Amino acid sequence: MPGRGRYHHGDLPAALVGAGLGLLGEVGPAGFSVAELARRVGVSTAAPYRHFGDRDRLLAAIATRAAAELAAALQAAARDAGPDPAERLAAATGAYAGFVTAHGVGLDVVFTPALRRLDDEDLARAGRAVMDELIGLAREVRTSPAEALRLVEQLVALAHGYATLDRDGFLTADRVTDEDTPTRATRAARAMIGA
Repeated sequence: MPGRGRYHHGDLPAALVGAGLGLLGEVGPAGFSVAELARRVGVSTAAPYRHFGDRDRLLAAIATRAAAELAAALQAAARDAGPDPAERLAAATGAYAGFVTAHGVGLDVVFTPALRRLDDEDLARAGRAVMDELIGLAREVRTSPAEALRLVEQLVALAHGYATLDRDGFLTADRVTDEDTPTRATRAARAMIGA
């Protein structure tokens, strides 16, 4: 019979990844603690290691989920923006800012150097899906692969900057507008794209 007060999960790996996404967004990869995650999920500190070989494998699973959710958010924003390529790319940029604002996780975590040594195929595939979406949208605006990649770099930096400054309270302290961060990032992206 299970001990009283112990929480038992039907799918502990999914619960760890879901709660881990929130924790990772709060503390970043360097501050991520498996013990803290286990405490939040209500399991022993040894339980996560039964499903993930080590801390980095767990982080890779969390980053994979973040990348998949980010790719879906980018696709939905681009689709909802209509047929204009510049508007689609600007909307995806705003969606990126919104995702980072909401989750505290972006390409900085998906492509963190600490996880590259794992050669995790799922994480690599999920990261490529994000980049394929962004580069595909940029190629609709800038046909040169080098120009498209440069534009993606600039737009990701813009969106991530907006999200980070907003999360840190810099943009919310004395707002000059009531617009949310994704809207402001979209507008800035339009200016950068030249839409």
